[in-house]
Amino acid sequence: MKKKVLATLLATAMTVGCLTGCGGGAAEQPAAEAPAAEAETPAAEEPAAEAPAAEEEAPAVEAPAAAAEGTDPVANLIAATTGTVTLKVWASEEDQDLTTKLLDDFKAAYPDVTFDITLGAESESTAKDTVLTDVEAAADVYSFADDQINDLVNAGALQEVVANYTFDVVNENATGAVEAAAVNGKVYAYPMTADNGYFMFYDSSVFSESDVQSLEKMVEVAEAAGKKIAMDISNGWYIYAFFQGAGLELKLNDDGLTNTCTWNAAGGTDVAQAILDLTASGVLVDMSDEDMATQIAEGNVVACVNGTWRAETAAEAWGDNYAATKLPTFKAGGKDCQMSSYSGYKLVGVNPHSANVGWAMLLAEFLTNEAAQTARFEARGLGPANLAAASSDAVQANPAISALAAQAAYATPQRVGGNFWSPAETLGQILASGNPDGTDLQELLDTTVEGITAPVE
Repeated sequence: MKKKVLATLLATAMTVGCLTGCGGGAAEQPAAEAPAAEAETPAAEEPAAEAPAAEEEAPAVEAPAAAAEGTDPVANLIAATTGTVTLKVWASEEDQDLTTKLLDDFKAAYPDVTFDITLGAESESTAKDTVLTDVEAAADVYSFADDQINDLVNAGALQEVVANYTFDVVNENATGAVEAAAVNGKVYAYPMTADNGYFMFYDSSVFSESDVQSLEKMVEVAEAAGKKIAMDISNGWYIYAFFQGAGLELKLNDDGLTNTCTWNAAGGTDVAQAILDLTASGVLVDMSDEDMATQIAEGNVVACVNGTWRAETAAEAWGDNYAATKLPTFKAGGKDCQMSSYSGYKLVGVNPHSANVGWAMLLAEFLTNEAAQTARFEARGLGPANLAAASSDAVQANPAISALAAQAAYATPQRVGGNFWSPAETLGQILASGNPDGTDLQELLDTTVEGITAPVE
């Protein structure tokens, strides 16, 4: 790939670096880590839950280079700039108002520079597809969901974060967010939010804090109240919580396309049977996000596994009784297992084909610094990845963000190949409907794993 010139990132002169965007593999749907928090422990009467199996140690993330002592990389960048700095920015439809204000603030911060910055709308969930249609014509700065990063790096669509201008990107953001922004140990994006995961919402007039430690106990309490607990079990993103919680593996292989999956190994049928047992009463129900919103509002659902985007719905329906916590334990093979989850983040990337890469990197920092992440939380309730912003009293007092922080100890980044989703969805549908054909559970899991680990054609 043709190398791009990046002026004045470091040290004593206007440094010119030849930079490429290559490496890594591919990835694939919505998740998030908030700042570290103590995970809630199971109720005293419950046996200790088994922790999820440890993930392979992530490669060390290389910190961007620091400016040489006595130099100011921003001043160097300004000094090297002649003419108008033209930049194109893409942000989600929901983020347009805030981004417009931040862009105005950015221009005001550098009054001696003439900017021509245009803002377009592009969802974080579809950014990769749009960017890869024509990388060179894509925005200079754009936001995207972290599960897209491998494909973007592989296509040369992300500039490596080779230096810091105004803050330390690696050390001032949550570790999980930085790892999500890295490929093969190199940082390629700027963490913007840490809230794209899932946890347990509940009505505290129905459940006590002790009740919500155990999914079996929650089913018992909800059944007595004539209410439902909702979870999108037939969605691979959520059914993962059971199998990973029991220590069964699912990961993306080094080729960036295919998967390794041990859901059919010893203990897998115990997890499948646990899902059958939990749904047998009709209290834990398989339900889409849209249906959850309706059923919560109508008072039928009093607890659900979902993410921050459903917080307002729950808060409006349950009022002062609105509460949230980490996911509960569930019993598999007679053992208590802590439900796991996927973590995910929203990131801001810089296009290496930008005619103003240095300014694009500085703008990406500005859009994701502590003040910007605080403003995004205040405007939209999105959880910060920035450690200082996340430690504020306002963020800590938010039930959903606090629950996400507690769940972070049991969350793993979403890195799977595309062949995972359909087989996992089919498995979830079969188990949530009670295995109507009576298929042997080992056979069912063997078929599921065969599909998940199939070669990519």
